[in-house]
Amino acid sequence: MKPHRFPRPLALALAAAATLVATAAPSAFADLKVGVDLSSTGPAAVIGITSKNAMQMWPDTIAGQKADYIVLDDGSDPGAAVRNIHKLINEDHVDVIVGPNITPAALAALDPAAESKTPMITLVGSASVVEPQEGPRVWAFKMAQTDAAMADVMTRYMAAHNVKTVGFIGFADSYGDSWLKEFTKFAAERHIQIVATERFNRTDASVTGQVLKLIAAKPDAVLIAGAGTPTVLPQRTLVERGYKGPIYQTHGIATPEFIKLGGKDVEGTLFPTQPVVVARTLPAGEPAQKAALAFVDAYEAKYGPGTVTQFAGDAAGVYPRLQDAVARALKTAQPGSEAFRVALREALEQAHEVVVPNGFVTTSPADHVGLDQRASVMGTIRDGKFVYLGQ
Repeated sequence: MKPHRFPRPLALALAAAATLVATAAPSAFADLKVGVDLSSTGPAAVIGITSKNAMQMWPDTIAGQKADYIVLDDGSDPGAAVRNIHKLINEDHVDVIVGPNITPAALAALDPAAESKTPMITLVGSASVVEPQEGPRVWAFKMAQTDAAMADVMTRYMAAHNVKTVGFIGFADSYGDSWLKEFTKFAAERHIQIVATERFNRTDASVTGQVLKLIAAKPDAVLIAGAGTPTVLPQRTLVERGYKGPIYQTHGIATPEFIKLGGKDVEGTLFPTQPVVVARTLPAGEPAQKAALAFVDAYEAKYGPGTVTQFAGDAAGVYPRLQDAVARALKTAQPGSEAFRVALREALEQAHEVVVPNGFVTTSPADHVGLDQRASVMGTIRDGKFVYLGQ
């Protein structure tokens, strides 16, 4: 496949909001090659497409260095993702990988990225891709806030609203595993009991059996731990079967397609999210409001009102992360070399208050996400829109 070059982008308002480094690279340097693996088709396409849309707004230079963007679609298949990663590394000789954007694919990509000493900036929700920081995970970074941080803000909100018992239904994969682990931990801290645990697959056509078991347990609330439009099915089934309690979802639902598909059945959904998703309803004092609004304005000017997603915000945040890190790595080595990839990994690990649409990034050898609670808020769906609810 020939490299796909993104078209010349808009003058990003994001670039003005972020702290960008203007260091120019010597002209003798080779082009910087950025390999991108996304799920642009398949069950996770609503995530991958909006991520790709945001990347199409990236400038064609990074830290003054000409950038070649090579974009591949994994079809939401972890096996295809691994094949793409091998191609990007062994045939295209990329300096950095962006993606994958689903957790199983990102986990499968860890070994080839580490073996080739190629830093990988993933777009997934689960912290399992970067924690613990040992072995191949030292080559992986993550743009989205962690499941732990999201479970923290969610359970704080539950406790404040007198939720004592919860029924859990999550994806039967690493995303669901991570959420069950993190939610269980924070629920215990806040004396919230999980009274039923069920799982489902992204491609299931029915979850009636699981939902009936949840309802039979009579929980105060139900948490659906999944991402994208497959999460509409259990919520719709709960509503159809007469469940009247509050329904919580994870930050993985925040796409217009979720609202469009869910309709009235998803009105009132409670979910933790990042600033971009609820940017227009954030209070003026929220620290992340300025950068979030700048990105939303630029994105919706290009793609239309109501089109922005958390995943687009995460993908947009890769650019200021690279701008910051590449400028420092270029002082050590040239793109196209192992020395540059090593230097780039180290620079990505040393970010300090880098402004991205969803917050502020400060990384360390122990933290390859770098977002704090300024990147975690509670949202709800009101009149067919994602709106800010609080913290």
